[in-house]
Amino acid sequence: MTVLERLAAAGVVPVVVLEDAKDAVPTAKAMLAGGIDVMEITFRTAAAADSIKAVSESCPDMLVGAGTVLNLEQCKLAVAMGAKFIVSPGFDAGVVGWCLENGIAVTPGCVTPTEITAAVNMGLKVVKFFPANVYGGLNAMKNLSAPFVGVKFLPTGGVNAGNLREYIDAPFIHAVGGSWVCPKDAIKEGNFEKITQLCAEARQAAFG
Repeated sequence: MTVLERLAAAGVVPVVVLEDAKDAVPTAKAMLAGGIDVMEITFRTAAAADSIKAVSESCPDMLVGAGTVLNLEQCKLAVAMGAKFIVSPGFDAGVVGWCLENGIAVTPGCVTPTEITAAVNMGLKVVKFFPANVYGGLNAMKNLSAPFVGVKFLPTGGVNAGNLREYIDAPFIHAVGGSWVCPKDAIKEGNFEKITQLCAEARQAAFG
């Protein structure tokens, strides 16, 4: 199964913000216990690189990627630490090109026809749609999917347990991203049972 196929099979790609790398492996194990075997560790914190390394070394069953990748330097660091996929909030041709050359799955943020065209012309079939709730949600993606035949979206922002199934059922959705399955406070408090529960509920909501 390819990396992108793993993301689709998971249905939900948790966006994980880790303030301390020591929490990375327990968080990953909690997610696995809840039936989700992919995670996007965001580069919003200084602990991101070490967290990716810890999960890639200690949790072979977890497919770990890097999120909020803004430049090529971060991208290369994430991959060196073991990231198997790269997610960025916007489209950067340098990051996308390097990932394609090195066989790394990449989903850049694309919400306009111009950005999607740029991604498609580089050979991408899956793009991130962020923030989905700001840029028109499902209705926007449905309309964009008409001219961009075969392109699938990975929406993040405004997706939650309540509307998850509606997103997953749309034919132009690859998977959804979200941080609700691994709240920062639960990680901080070491409440990993909560993360397991939320992941299990998300899987149930997505695939019933």
